[in-house]
Amino acid sequence: MKNQNKPARSNLTILRQLCQLIPGHLTVKVARQYQIDSRSITPWSHVVSMVYAQLSRAMSLNDVCDGLAISDKALKEIRGASVPSRNGLSHCNRHRAAAMAEELYWAVASQLCASHSGFAQQHGGKNYAYRFKRGIHLVDATTVQLVANCMDWARHRRRKAAVKCHLRLDLQSFLPSFVIIDTARQHEATRARELCAGLQEGEIAVFDKGYLDLEHLNELHTRGVYWVTRAKDNTAYEVLEERPIQGDQILHDCVIQLKYHNAKTAYPQKLRLVRAKVQVDGQEQIMEFITNNLEWAAASVADLYRCRWQIEIFFRSLKQNLQIGSILGYNANAVRWQIWMALLVHLLMRFVRWKSRWQSHFARLFTIVRCTMWLRWDLESTLQFYGTAGAKRRMRANAQQAYLPGFL
Repeated sequence: MKNQNKPARSNLTILRQLCQLIPGHLTVKVARQYQIDSRSITPWSHVVSMVYAQLSRAMSLNDVCDGLAISDKALKEIRGASVPSRNGLSHCNRHRAAAMAEELYWAVASQLCASHSGFAQQHGGKNYAYRFKRGIHLVDATTVQLVANCMDWARHRRRKAAVKCHLRLDLQSFLPSFVIIDTARQHEATRARELCAGLQEGEIAVFDKGYLDLEHLNELHTRGVYWVTRAKDNTAYEVLEERPIQGDQILHDCVIQLKYHNAKTAYPQKLRLVRAKVQVDGQEQIMEFITNNLEWAAASVADLYRCRWQIEIFFRSLKQNLQIGSILGYNANAVRWQIWMALLVHLLMRFVRWKSRWQSHFARLFTIVRCTMWLRWDLESTLQFYGTAGAKRRMRANAQQAYLPGFL
């Protein structure tokens, strides 16, 4: 008789089932491409160690190596991965090109999207721009604080050091389509061209006013790319045409021309300005948006910018669930390795969430996998047993929890 008090058993550990989502040939192929020396630690052992570091939220390289050494037999079953030494893992993070981790991420993402077409479709989040049938890309950056007295290469103020992750997020799939990891000295506007270089004619880019570069915006307009951003407070313009106001949330809708010579030279085209009421943290605020599209409804312009909050949710999920706050190495290459492996683990967990039809919070999924990674249970069965995969309503443990004592 099958035991109903535990998930279905498996011959594979949870960690092995997760690592098997990375095709076996990809790591070897990418390592050969970058001529990775595998005499000390094989590239696959290096990748598995960094995946474990992210899932276990290890605070140091000693935590990673000690945790793997305790389960060395189960680790060896993951395609022959071996326990690294602390110095060996540190040497790999420092000297092996982080471009290998970057290439591996894009290869795994391409493989998962190609073999499972539904994974690259609607992610199920709040998409206020559902009316648009064209590609919508969200552009933003997040900062990871570092220790200034140990990382001079990342110093951007006298007593502060940080790296900045510039990212272009596909709203439909909720997956990154372009990522740049650099020091925080680089302002958002200086990276805007690289982030938007792959956009096609007819697609839409949504970004904050930190990426507002008039010459770049004019270049996007020339290429046929639509864009939406917030207007800066000191933007000087003259109104060319007033548009009729539709809806209670829209306060002003007009066609404008930038006023001063430098701005007009950088962007000689007409612009659309929409002033609207929007909800920010439960409070209503008035914001001004500008776009190069003169045909959309004013409410659609506000809704497009409202979608930009999805990339903030992506960054928050990355920082809360994975090990990015505590850096495992002081070298620039080691920091890039850690961030790229965090993105890879986030991708794998997104795939697990999609395949198991997980309905609860994303953070709970990480918790369950983190607590059961060395158990020989079926991953999907574990999520259905301990989580709420497939559950569409909350369950109460007993009748007494349905009300507060003393209240009718």
